[in-house]
Amino acid sequence: MNLAEFSKQIRRETLRCIHSQGSGHVGGSLSIADVLAVLYANHMRVDSANPRKEGRDRLVLSKGHSGPALYATLAIKGFFPMEWLDTLNILGTRLPSHVNINLTPGVDMTAGSLGQGLSCACGLALGEKIKHSDGYVYVIVGDGELQEGQNWEAAMFAANKKLDNMIVFVDNNKMQIDGLTKDVMNIEDIEAKFKAFGFETSRVDGHDHAAIDNAICIAKADAGAPHCIVLDTVKGKGVSFYETMGVGVHSTTVDAEQYKKALEELK
Repeated sequence: MNLAEFSKQIRRETLRCIHSQGSGHVGGSLSIADVLAVLYANHMRVDSANPRKEGRDRLVLSKGHSGPALYATLAIKGFFPMEWLDTLNILGTRLPSHVNINLTPGVDMTAGSLGQGLSCACGLALGEKIKHSDGYVYVIVGDGELQEGQNWEAAMFAANKKLDNMIVFVDNNKMQIDGLTKDVMNIEDIEAKFKAFGFETSRVDGHDHAAIDNAICIAKADAGAPHCIVLDTVKGKGVSFYETMGVGVHSTTVDAEQYKKALEELK
């Protein structure tokens, strides 16, 4: 699959999803499109016809407010009809604003309160170990989310249990709802912190498909410890006026004019 086109398609359908509601979490959804493209094109062992298949790889989107990007990816991959993307967060939808395992085919863990996803992922990864399954658990956390202490309890657990079947991605877009991450509560050096907790770590351009893919391959070949891949990303990536919006792009509008302009850029 052409990863450049797949990423654009994910971004187009993400904005379609948010446009159906008129506004939503644009910035952090667009910033993870590239890692989702690499995962679902090259690594995720899943079956759209059997989303709960035993032994599958799992994705925990801890930053669950970026659900539109995951919904777009799953729809493209055939987990549910594309028309569902026009129903974001309306009464009776299967696509709530934050991902929910009980509503959406292909979603492996419910997310809501930030900071909890890594703990859930540890449980999933340990379960796969106990079952002697070769399934991988991938986790996407936000940079601001790492300000939650529960992440570091989970990190200790993951290292102690040698959960080498788990790879954590940090969407390091350097912004959160209240401002720049470094101003709210600086979390750098992210690599050093995870390494101190017993992880193997790497840091790549979060929009470079080859670099992301290579980092995943290295992590999967390196047994004995969980891995963390820090993705340096741009909030609102792929659409120029969202990229330059600053902190306001965390949650913003996708009105008819913005949607039309964005689609022009994402051709």
